[in-house]
Amino acid sequence: MKRILLSIAVIFGTCAFAQEKKSDTAKTKNIEGVTITKQVFKKQSDRFVYDVAASPVAKGNTTFDLLKQTPLLSSTDDKTLKIAGKNNVLIYINGRKSNMDAESLAQFLKNTPAENIQKIEVITVPGSEFQVESSDGIINIVLKKKMSDGLNGNMRFSNTQSKYNASQASFSANYRKDKLGISANLSGGENIQAQTYTLRNSSDSASNESTGDINDPNKNIGGYLNIDYQLNDNSNLALSWNTWANKSYNSTVSLFNTIINKDGTNYTWSKNKEDSRSYNNSLNLNYELKTDSLGSKLNVNAAYLNYKRFQFTDNITYKSDINRNLGAKSIQMFQDLPQIINNFSGMVDYIQKFKNDLTISVGGNYNKTKTDNDTKSDTYFIDPEKAPKLAPNHFIYDENIYGFYVTAEKKFSDKFSGKIGARYEITNSLGTSDNPPTETLKRIERNYNNLLPYMSLNYAINDKNNISYSFSSRMKRPSFWEINPVVNKLTDDNYTQNNPFVKASSTYNQELTYMYKNSYFVVLNHSYIKDAITQVPLQGYPEKPNGELGENLALRYIRTNFGDKQEMSAMVGIQKSFFKQYWTTNFSIGVQHNRNNGSLDMDPTTGDRFRNEKGEFVTYINKTNSTSILIQTNNTIRLDKAKTWFFGVNFFYIDKQQIELGMLRGLSSLDLSIKKNWNDWTFAVNVNDVLRTNIVVIDDIQDNGNKNYIHQNQYPRSLTVSLTYNFGNKKLKKVRDIEGASDSIKSRTK
Repeated sequence: MKRILLSIAVIFGTCAFAQEKKSDTAKTKNIEGVTITKQVFKKQSDRFVYDVAASPVAKGNTTFDLLKQTPLLSSTDDKTLKIAGKNNVLIYINGRKSNMDAESLAQFLKNTPAENIQKIEVITVPGSEFQVESSDGIINIVLKKKMSDGLNGNMRFSNTQSKYNASQASFSANYRKDKLGISANLSGGENIQAQTYTLRNSSDSASNESTGDINDPNKNIGGYLNIDYQLNDNSNLALSWNTWANKSYNSTVSLFNTIINKDGTNYTWSKNKEDSRSYNNSLNLNYELKTDSLGSKLNVNAAYLNYKRFQFTDNITYKSDINRNLGAKSIQMFQDLPQIINNFSGMVDYIQKFKNDLTISVGGNYNKTKTDNDTKSDTYFIDPEKAPKLAPNHFIYDENIYGFYVTAEKKFSDKFSGKIGARYEITNSLGTSDNPPTETLKRIERNYNNLLPYMSLNYAINDKNNISYSFSSRMKRPSFWEINPVVNKLTDDNYTQNNPFVKASSTYNQELTYMYKNSYFVVLNHSYIKDAITQVPLQGYPEKPNGELGENLALRYIRTNFGDKQEMSAMVGIQKSFFKQYWTTNFSIGVQHNRNNGSLDMDPTTGDRFRNEKGEFVTYINKTNSTSILIQTNNTIRLDKAKTWFFGVNFFYIDKQQIELGMLRGLSSLDLSIKKNWNDWTFAVNVNDVLRTNIVVIDDIQDNGNKNYIHQNQYPRSLTVSLTYNFGNKKLKKVRDIEGASDSIKSRTK
């Protein structure tokens, strides 16, 4: 249930000073004198660098809040991050991909104080050495270096009030003694994800409207343990364990349905309940060997990932009337949807540096994944003439991925540098089903190879002007849940349909960047996506391959490869401090042009086609273009000379734009915050979406007369009160964060 509704919302994502003790007043003045001239934001080779330690915005913020205030980064749903309003992001820590699954990583970023961050690197077009998919970008969080042994850590508590109340807490500790380093984190919380939902679809003489509330309670707990040991001056061994658990019991959907067709008007209630829980555990072993004094090194990783999700739904349809009275039960459907994912993976990288400023990198990775989906469905019709329908389906998906890469990076002069590279990936997959809805689903085998080139050039015209160009090609494989051929019902006639026939899409990215005085920047980007994976609505009276025609107008949201898509964008921005750092601003304005070119006339999983009232087959077509404006500004205002009071004003606006589901109306949000730093304590109050303007509304009108409308209010207006305490030796050296060999797989479990 949660995945059904939030999968729609996911598509819409298109848009420090540390307070010293009084006894350290002299030290504070010295730091202040240095940071006035330090470059806070600059372009380096293939990435933008935001020096958080030289900016007054870090203390009292969470890492997630800090990322939202980083130039080029944004979040429209307070759950996911985007680069330049469009690219999805992967989080790296100290140059290595975070060894946490997506859900626990989001909670980790929201629970972790930002005081330990030295800088944030934004890589809009990753090189061949990075295991990324599609147009994904990378956010690399570089932690401060601590030099002495000892113990430090932090505790954070927060409480958020939206439609419902939510609370979160976290505890982190880092310990170092000689060659041994240990870091651990434990965090958890509970909340109820609420939304008011309206879904309306209609044709010339029929319509179906569903409106009501969805409430999804969640309890989360998780953490990590990292152990790092320095074997000698040149080698390190590290072991990492990450765990996360989520419990969502009594998640409910209550929708009132108005169905108009040739036989008249019918009213029903959909009362759905879901109990689900999920567990994600990963174990990673890392070995690093420095091979010379220039920085050459060998890196070896081995990892195991286990993901389990157990989901049980009970969907009941009741008869009703125009007054919304709850009548007799008409249909009841049970679904048992367990999913188990096991992944074994390995990765080897070698970087060779030469004295002539040449760096050669070579490496490879192997991933073996088995996904087990043992779905069981029972549908009971209250009509005694209709027998229960039992629909078990055991779908197993095996996938093997082999990847190899080589890159060469050369600094030709103090002004000019370049990098070229390529990845070669081999994918072998097999999906089998013991009781599929169609014979074609019994065995689905795919084998494909891809060569993915990369190039970047960087030219520093002088000390004030810098220009760079990048090109990359990537694949995007479907998430494991997308290829599980299961139906997730919202109402009797409206549901989502996953698709095991979804194949990998290809993305080609180009980007041209100009930067002036390390404060002003222009970014031009073009992306071409072939066989884009998305969710497409098919509407009409469904006709099965045997000719059986449905009685009611139906709407199915189907995962599929929906033609090709182009995205072009231009962004102008500034990151600068004024009035002796009393006001720090990050402002950007841009324009984005989307070109869609897709069509769908058949449910690829069932073979069903859709007819209108005239008996004609219906095709969903989206060949619409749109141009949108994007505006984002983040401002931190220091209210006192002692740097203890700060006021924040953040705002974003995304103009209406054409997406696969239709025309997404404009989104915006005004967020305010105030914080007080007092020794090792930080008190903060945040108010998000003050004007209640961050609500999703989509309209779609087809040439054939079909209309679709979606209204989704997830109650983004919220008030959060937080308390952060930092303790221990602040000079502690941070434990190495290790990239897991299975990290590229984790993002596909969501």
